[in-house]
Amino acid sequence: MTIQPASPVDSLAARLRAETHPTHERLDGRIMSLQPFAGRPNYLRFLKIQCAFHAAIEELYDDAWLASLLPDLADRCRLAEVRADVVDLGGAPVFLPVEERPAIGGAEALGWLYVAEGSNLGAAFLLKAAKEQLGLSEEFGARHLAGHPEGRGLQWRRFTAALDAVELSAEEEARAIEGARRAFEFVLSRVEAEAAAAA
Repeated sequence: MTIQPASPVDSLAARLRAETHPTHERLDGRIMSLQPFAGRPNYLRFLKIQCAFHAAIEELYDDAWLASLLPDLADRCRLAEVRADVVDLGGAPVFLPVEERPAIGGAEALGWLYVAEGSNLGAAFLLKAAKEQLGLSEEFGARHLAGHPEGRGLQWRRFTAALDAVELSAEEEARAIEGARRAFEFVLSRVEAEAAAAA
């Protein structure tokens, strides 16, 4: 695995997006069916889903190999913020037992991080809804939805530029795509668990 510039046509980010689009769409629809902004109890369920996902990938942000490929990786972790949001809403932060943590290794980790960063890019809509419908803010209840001071778009472009510079073998690329799929499926499983608990 080496690093080289990538063209937009063959960029890893573009392939990850294309290959995971159906799963991503299914997840988005399922999350919105829970009406996360219909009231704070609903939003708290959404936060617990987010908390579980970020807890599942917590160790990736401290991985030296990943940090060598993705500069400023450690600063992108949002687990502390989402746990604080859960506490703001009166919930208990999610801590995943070892047996519930997905095994994530090698190129697969790139796919999981792609999903995490993509969710941050799309969080502007969620932050607006949290503010307008629930009275939350970047300082209370919606910390993890806050954009970077330099802008979400710039942060995303920096991430995808670093991601696209990683040269993968066909097998490694397949593992990265599978990692992104597994990340979406992991979140979907937490959505279903929260939906069942609320029924």
